[in-house]
Amino acid sequence: MAAFLGVVAFFWPFVVAPGTFGSTYAPLCIFGVLLVLVLCVVISEIAEGGINSKALAMLGVLSAVNAAIRPLGAGTAGIETVFFILVLAGRVYGPGFGFTLGCTSLFASALITGGVGPWMPYQMFGCAFVGMLAGFLPRATGRLEVLMLAVYGSLSGYLFGFLLNLSFWPFSLDPNSSIAYLPGLPFTEQWQRYIAFDLATSLGWDTGRAVTNFVCVMLAGPAVLTVLRRAARKARFQAPVRFAAPQPRRPDAGEPADDR
Repeated sequence: MAAFLGVVAFFWPFVVAPGTFGSTYAPLCIFGVLLVLVLCVVISEIAEGGINSKALAMLGVLSAVNAAIRPLGAGTAGIETVFFILVLAGRVYGPGFGFTLGCTSLFASALITGGVGPWMPYQMFGCAFVGMLAGFLPRATGRLEVLMLAVYGSLSGYLFGFLLNLSFWPFSLDPNSSIAYLPGLPFTEQWQRYIAFDLATSLGWDTGRAVTNFVCVMLAGPAVLTVLRRAARKARFQAPVRFAAPQPRRPDAGEPADDR
């Protein structure tokens, strides 16, 4: 449900014309519903055994780390330092954890840096999708896994920019422009206009983000994956419960056996 809301929040220009609902309060409604759904995701993961108290603690730690390192990139030339942890954590702890981490990381970062605004729920959804999809990647080990995550991290840089542009595209250009949003056009023409808009306005920034993700995952990926998996193993997030019959006590040497 949370992912479906995110898809609707981003792709509504292709089905609903601007002005049909108030653009001023829509981000607030989306943000409120998103917080409720994120809470539902966490509760459902707890109920299914995907997240327990130790995993929640790890969620808080990783959210704080992401919020702290995000200002290091500050988005200059598309350089973002927040995504590679989302990719690696989503890979290790699963799609539900990755989705929640993307939301909480951006929420904490916005509070720290003063980046609270109508764009925040869209950024939270964008990062949530990055973390969630990392949890659905196929199995791999060793260098192949790191390379796969690096390639995915690079693609996620373009995905994030592609989604975020949808949030303001209908309101940002003169309607007379050839790449502007025009209500009532067929889906194919509308889609062509948006692709042209995305390539013309943010391809350079998205490329910087993609290169940053690729380099960070290739350099730090093996070490971070080892740390995250060791933490999961030590904390025994999903330790199975086993029941065994008690073994009879054997008498020590020199101790008379109990004839009973």
